[in-house]
Amino acid sequence: MASIPVYSWRLAPDGLATLRQLRARGLRPGGQDVAAQIERPRFRRGPLIAYLYEIDKAKPVRPMTPAKWAALAKANTARRICPECERDAGYVIPATLGMCVTCAYPDDEQRAA
Repeated sequence: MASIPVYSWRLAPDGLATLRQLRARGLRPGGQDVAAQIERPRFRRGPLIAYLYEIDKAKPVRPMTPAKWAALAKANTARRICPECERDAGYVIPATLGMCVTCAYPDDEQRAA
């Protein structure tokens, strides 16, 4: 197995980019293998590692289809519906509560009135 080049933080050559950098340019790796990696040292822990891909081999991001837009809208709407009172909360329900704030803390609503 061949090893990939490892660069220090901020010392990678031009022509290589991380996944986030590719996405910011409207690109995706497109099936290519990792070309290199960057290591950022951390105090008392192992280094942070970011994989690099060749920009020349990257492909454009696939556009969203109407069906994908509809599915995303449906999923986001479902995240706003409270399972207890079955109403639209007007915000994304926190996963830590599992229900809208008014259902999670009914005493606070009575005190405010």
